[in-house]
Amino acid sequence: MDYLTAGYPLEFIRDLFELSEEQINVALTYIEANRTEVEAEYQQVLQEAEELRLYYEEQNRERVNQIASLPPPPGLEAAWKKLQDSKARQTIED
Repeated sequence: MDYLTAGYPLEFIRDLFELSEEQINVALTYIEANRTEVEAEYQQVLQEAEELRLYYEEQNRERVNQIASLPPPPGLEAAWKKLQDSKARQTIED
């Protein structure tokens, strides 16, 4: 559903999941025939995924901060600086 709602081409979705033409058509027919139920379940899946993401983000916050405060590996100082600058720019753009 993520790929369908994002507007990916059907050929891409079919190839990504290694489906035959018949299989993708059956799936699309099912979704269309059961649109209300499929959408409700999809929204539930999205909500549960977000709840899990938030849970694990909280569980790992201390470790992520600890890792972020580590010095760059020896010999990679320039690459480390470039990465930090890129992250800072991304944060500003967001």
